[in-house]
Amino acid sequence: MALFNLFQKKENPDTRPEEGLKGLEKTRESLLSRIGKAFVGRKQVDSDFLDELEEILITSDVGVETTVEIIKRLEARANKDKYLQQSELYQLLSEEIESLIPDIQPPVANDFDLSVEHTKPYVIMVVGVNGVGKTTTIGKLAHHFAAAGKKVVLGAADTFRAAAVDQLGIWKDRTGVEIVSHGMNADPAAVAFDAVKKGVEMEADVVIIDTAGRLHNKVGLMNELAKMKRVVQKFREDAPQEVLLVLDATTGQNAFEQAREFTSATKVNALAVTKLDGTAKGGVVIGVSNEFGIPVKYIGLGEKAENLQLFHKADFVRSLFQP
Repeated sequence: MALFNLFQKKENPDTRPEEGLKGLEKTRESLLSRIGKAFVGRKQVDSDFLDELEEILITSDVGVETTVEIIKRLEARANKDKYLQQSELYQLLSEEIESLIPDIQPPVANDFDLSVEHTKPYVIMVVGVNGVGKTTTIGKLAHHFAAAGKKVVLGAADTFRAAAVDQLGIWKDRTGVEIVSHGMNADPAAVAFDAVKKGVEMEADVVIIDTAGRLHNKVGLMNELAKMKRVVQKFREDAPQEVLLVLDATTGQNAFEQAREFTSATKVNALAVTKLDGTAKGGVVIGVSNEFGIPVKYIGLGEKAENLQLFHKADFVRSLFQP
């Protein structure tokens, strides 16, 4: 086991995280405070410290599998680089964690300008349990795409909740986008089909389809989502290009269970993690993304539409380890 020499890292105002990521303060302060306490009374970091670091990461909802991988990689780097200052330890942590977070891959677009090649419209099917901010996230996405000059159609296919349909109607009025809604208890697949149909007919750039967050059981969830994909593909074979799973960071380990359920029900290829500004459990971003091999596309750092931001993993990780 390699040993680390630790020196007090001096604060440099120029290295503070970007203002746009200030919503991560609770997670950052929790991580750094606990790691700092683990340093107290030590002149070197040995296996006992790495055991403490492992506990800190796990209880910060990074997840067991991802934490074990981080510790293993950190130990390997330490054996190679031998003696390191505390600042270098933070740098190593940042580098290894960043390498564990997958990147967005086509056909998923990684910006609001939809620069990735695709056949119009770009279809996003949004999934997730009720209460995670799914419908609000859709409204914020509509805001961003509309602000980028894109024609947007919303599909109100969560027909089990009147509030979801009404909420999308409010976002329609705010952003000036189009909406397809058949009202309560309508066939969600029919709504999805008509939304894509309308998107094609009006040459829309983006169609965003809401889905039910609560169904009777896992089989019902799988069947409903599969049916929606089938009917959409009858009209547009390559749709949906993006299946976006919305997770609430404040739920911690429950986010892992939700990811497990939805990835078994449909092919999720992007994540949105909401409510990061209200929790110290931001480690869930790292753990879920790594464990399920799904890139994070959006993070929610506040209530305003502008607080839903495109995820940049280098900025995110740096913001966690720059005191």
